Amino acid sequence: MFKKQPETINGQRRHLLTGAAATAGLSMAQLPFMQVAQAAGADADRRMRPAQALAPIRQIQAGELDIGYFEAGPANGKPVILLHGWPYDIHSYAEVAPMLAAVGYRVIVPHLRGHGTTRFLSDRSFRNAQQSVVALDIIALMDALQIEKAILAGYDWGARTANIIAALWPARCKAMVSVNGYLINNLERNKLPLAPKVEHGWWYQFYFATDRGQAGYEKYRREFANLIWKVNSPTWQFDDATFERSAASFDNPDYVSIVIHNYRWRLSVAKGDPKYDALEQRLAAGPVIGVPTITIDGDADGVAPASDGQAYASKFSGKRTHRVLKGVGHNLPQEAPHEFAKAVIEVDSY
Repeated sequence: MFKKQPETINGQRRHLLTGAAATAGLSMAQLPFMQVAQAAGADADRRMRPAQALAPIRQIQAGELDIGYFEAGPANGKPVILLHGWPYDIHSYAEVAPMLAAVGYRVIVPHLRGHGTTRFLSDRSFRNAQQSVVALDIIALMDALQIEKAILAGYDWGARTANIIAALWPARCKAMVSVNGYLINNLERNKLPLAPKVEHGWWYQFYFATDRGQAGYEKYRREFANLIWKVNSPTWQFDDATFERSAASFDNPDYVSIVIHNYRWRLSVAKGDPKYDALEQRLAAGPVIGVPTITIDGDADGVAPASDGQAYASKFSGKRTHRVLKGVGHNLPQEAPHEFAKAVIEVDSY
């Protein structure tokens, strides 16, 4: 069904890279990291550059969606799928994607359902955002693009989606980078109260559970996202152009419905689709992930405090490395693109 993806970049590029590595006194294993560093530049310089859009956006029918996605890098490169979170969009990877493409990866960055140019094929489709269907969207995308196996990397909704695919369909996931670790939801556990300080950080979930919250989000989706960006990443000094570049994705006609359903479903105040009950039962059991993984936290994350990764260590049976990035918040790939790209390259070698 699938076309075999070559395991390395083409011979001509290999020759050029080998020469560059020799000149710099580096091994081929070290070279991608050098190139990523050159592509990234200093953090201070990066923050001064104007926002660039990921373009052009391609469209492909996959499952019940017409998915909008950005693609970069050689068509025969190792596939890497970068998955965004909420309330963000594909531009969390505006710098990570070209870095990885520059060292030979085929990089795919899809708009999740309800975001950007991704649309439902039918007006009658249930605007469902339970965790299993978001993962199935990415499996359908891989099928449509004839990608048998890919490195998956993400944060927030994107990390959860990568976790689910790695756990339930490990043959489709070569390796994974997951911000904040193991994020698969268990609805019964979600019903348990947390410490007040922790509950305070999830205030918007309770807001979304009300009619007032849905109406408020519909009216103030941009203001809401801007606030969450600042709270989630208190050290990130993003400019108006950077925010507006992503905020355009929130104009999707299904955006509010998808976001509201996702958070209501997590709190068990909205039902999912019964046809996914078997998958959700498997996820509720906390399946162990066996693919090679790097888990990352930012120590300035305003909603998910950094940890040593030991609380969920038992959920990973394969090789795993955990790291904490200083001064980085929740939108980790956009705040620390160099480090995120390096993690993708490193986990590929595990």
